[in-house]
Amino acid sequence: MSSKTSTDTAKLEEKLNVKFVRNDLIQEALTHRSYLNENHRWPFNHNERLEFLGDAVLELSVSVLLYKKFPEESEGQMTMLRAALVNYQRLAKVAKELDLHKFVLMSRGEAKDSGRAHEVILANTFESIVGAIYLDQGFKVAHSFIEQAVFTHLDEVLKTKSYKDPKSELQEIVQEERRLTPTYKVLDEKGPAHDRIFRVGVYFGTEFVTEGSGNSKQEAEVDAAKQALKKAKKLSA
Repeated sequence: MSSKTSTDTAKLEEKLNVKFVRNDLIQEALTHRSYLNENHRWPFNHNERLEFLGDAVLELSVSVLLYKKFPEESEGQMTMLRAALVNYQRLAKVAKELDLHKFVLMSRGEAKDSGRAHEVILANTFESIVGAIYLDQGFKVAHSFIEQAVFTHLDEVLKTKSYKDPKSELQEIVQEERRLTPTYKVLDEKGPAHDRIFRVGVYFGTEFVTEGSGNSKQEAEVDAAKQALKKAKKLSA
């Protein structure tokens, strides 16, 4: 059982180029739920609430940056670019560039995992950091941080055309044909924390189309989008 009361975050703050006023926010942002199961005396909450907030701040910030950079682009195209910049694989890569993997606190079991689940934890931790920066220093600083950490990947996204992911492709088709945006809903989740399986349904308005599964909500949503695209192609064949 850990007797630690905090983690030394000075090097991380230097890497982030953000000096926190409230140290408890960055401590919470770095705490994965699994860590609390093994460290009952840890004084900080897990980071899921900050992740929820950071996800919204991230989407707004990237949306503003894309809106200003591409004054002639359609909503559909900007939506695809945004999705490519904020998906979990991209955010996990950004998190590694910022050395977040050296600071995030998780259980011994989670720490040994080097697969997709680990990438999701890193991506979620990045979103938590964004939420913490927003609460600590406001949108302006958070926006500047996102611009430097995430938006600088835009050229790579455009060059590799990685914005053509299944969710974005499906959204482009559905927006063009039905004038609405596909939505995703978790239908079921089961399994232990380190090997969770999510089942997600994709809907066009209130119409259930199909479902997908994966080790995270994001993966399950991508799989659901893939299945919906397959279904659409069969119908149009």
